[in-house]
Amino acid sequence: MAYTIGGLLLLSGLVHLTVLLMSGGSWQGPVSLRKPTTFGLSFGLTLINVTLITSFLSLSDRTRTLLVAVFAAACVLETFLVSMQAWRGVPSHFNMETPFDAAVAQTLAVGGFALIAVVVALTVSALRSRMRLPTPLLRAIRAGLVALIGAQLVGAVMIATGVRLVVGGNPGFAYASGGWLKPIHAVLMHGILVLPLLAWAILKTEWNERTQARALRASMIVYAIVVLGAAAASALGAASP
Repeated sequence: MAYTIGGLLLLSGLVHLTVLLMSGGSWQGPVSLRKPTTFGLSFGLTLINVTLITSFLSLSDRTRTLLVAVFAAACVLETFLVSMQAWRGVPSHFNMETPFDAAVAQTLAVGGFALIAVVVALTVSALRSRMRLPTPLLRAIRAGLVALIGAQLVGAVMIATGVRLVVGGNPGFAYASGGWLKPIHAVLMHGILVLPLLAWAILKTEWNERTQARALRASMIVYAIVVLGAAAASALGAASP
């Protein structure tokens, strides 16, 4: 069921992308269809990957089902609310213009905290579990989950920054600058896909274990450099007028 939901989220992102391209709409701004596009694609991929990874963790069936269900529900909630607000032509985040819009923004924040809680629980399990997996894949899964926690925390910082500006009476600046951490948020969020995929590709080679370990280490170093580059881009974006 989680895989199906992930596929539907991907389909939602592709549909919004098609509408955006055919309509010639703007890629920028808080009401652009770019937001439901990126939310659908990102959450669809993340849900599918997280569901797959839970099958490797030492969890009881009940715990695994609960964590995946909460994560899937939060992914659907975030994507649905962002899409709804985009079609209404109003911002989804930081929007306190009406009681309804404020309730949507607060619900998005609650969904974000639910995602963080589930990812933290999965990461703790991955670090403690004695999974019967090749060492490169095990390390990649652990690193990907840690990166996903970082992505959720970065998202929380963006929301907190935007809300502070709105409450301070500067909503225009909140919409213009609230997403200043988007580059690093995107890079960290998809580490859960990129790192295990690289590890799987390395394991498909005929290299010995030492060479495979070195290849994975090099891949993680490259990924870390990309994260630092994204952080630098975020900092430059925040500093630019």
